[in-house]
Amino acid sequence: MNTGTRATTWPEQAARSLSGERLTALAGALGLLLLGAAIAWLPLQLAVAAVAGGIGLLTLLVHPLWGLYALVFAIPFGVLRGVSLGGLTIGAVEALTAAIIACWLARQIARREIRLHWPPLTIPLLILLGAMAFSLTIAASLTQSLIELAKWVEVLALYVLIANGIRPKAALGLVLCLLLAGSAEALLGLYQFVFRVGPEGFLLMGRFMRAYGTFQQPNPYAGYLGLQLPLACGLLAVEGRGLWEGWRQRHGLRRLVSWVALGSLALMALALAASWSRGGWLGFAVAVAAMAVALSRRTLAAAAAVAAALVIFAAMGGLALLPPALVQRVTDTLPYAAGLDIRAVEVDDANWALVERMAHWQAAWEMFAAHPWRGVGIGNYAVAYPAYALPRWQDPLGHAHNYYLNILAETGLVGLAAFAIFWLAALAQAIRALRRCRGYARGLALAALGMLAHLTVHNAFDNLFVQGMYLQLAFVLGALHALTRLGPQSTALSAAPGGPACASD
Repeated sequence: MNTGTRATTWPEQAARSLSGERLTALAGALGLLLLGAAIAWLPLQLAVAAVAGGIGLLTLLVHPLWGLYALVFAIPFGVLRGVSLGGLTIGAVEALTAAIIACWLARQIARREIRLHWPPLTIPLLILLGAMAFSLTIAASLTQSLIELAKWVEVLALYVLIANGIRPKAALGLVLCLLLAGSAEALLGLYQFVFRVGPEGFLLMGRFMRAYGTFQQPNPYAGYLGLQLPLACGLLAVEGRGLWEGWRQRHGLRRLVSWVALGSLALMALALAASWSRGGWLGFAVAVAAMAVALSRRTLAAAAAVAAALVIFAAMGGLALLPPALVQRVTDTLPYAAGLDIRAVEVDDANWALVERMAHWQAAWEMFAAHPWRGVGIGNYAVAYPAYALPRWQDPLGHAHNYYLNILAETGLVGLAAFAIFWLAALAQAIRALRRCRGYARGLALAALGMLAHLTVHNAFDNLFVQGMYLQLAFVLGALHALTRLGPQSTALSAAPGGPACASD
């Protein structure tokens, strides 16, 4: 009798048995076999790298945000190793950033949980990327343009990832890693300063060496410290009382971060001084002033009192009590403040660095004058520089040593306007969060404001969007938005146990 059914064949039974978890397990086993076979044929160094990379990728697939902690340390120390491919150098920052983003997306797809919340700086960042892409139509080197574009794509991707995926405890862990990485760089710089470890050109007062850490130059090193110092200052400003509470009480991780912030503040401030970077000093001073103004009337009054005391000290001849080298370091820029024709300046050892920087400013302005709307193409400053270089200053140095002139030269008025939109939006996010939040969330908002203030000033004398430092923006602004969006649910970072970190909308 025909029942309307038929017996299943062996291949069908096998296919059913291989469905679901069994198929996944079989695929994993085959992958391990292939990896083992590949390792057997690879040299030992490559085999170890393949195993470590495989373990790292598996870890990121399970916990993508753990990669952020590693990325924090890769920014200052990842430059020590890199791989050259087709003339491009791929370092730990680029490789790890790509792996974090790819693994996070793969995990979301596997879970069918792609429900992205678009944080407020998404549109300003897209506008900036669009303005940069607009300049590609005139770029002489598409490769250099894509390298620069990739930086801001990474900023956008990590900003969105952190804003969507981070939680209060993870944010606190990210802050702790940032402080520890800054402390490690500070210790390295202080070692270089005291034991005179570095090139002869960095020799200082015949007894010390300008600190430069792993950044090869003192100015970007000071810029990196200037981005980390507001984080320590902001946390201590709102959570300093937690330093003296009992260690066995609740929220011990918060107290640990406060102690780390105190130690890192002392180390990084000393290292910043040892860098002998005027841009770094001025940027940090403005950052502290901005945070003092924003925090409370009491801190504003204290900052005004300190400023008045310094002015009185200088007026009464107090500068004579300071080391002559320090006074000269600050005052030797004054003759150039009004602007000079660099072609007419006689160059000597004392003014070499300053005149060289101003020569690049003048070349950048000439690029803008020739291409006012699109510039010479994003990332193409060094490529276009020979056509605009002043006599005696033929080395392009990679950028204009002034980010505003640099982006004006590379992307024209369109790019500068787009950057201004993004920067103002970032400042607005920090100020809004500062008004709404308290506890560590408020400290993070204060740190974001200080970081942006430092970048605003220091970027007038250098370009700090190098060596992964641009990702610091994604870390702090992304975590800040995540905590702000969580509202009353964000209790782990609150000022009081069980209280909300940020007010609800």
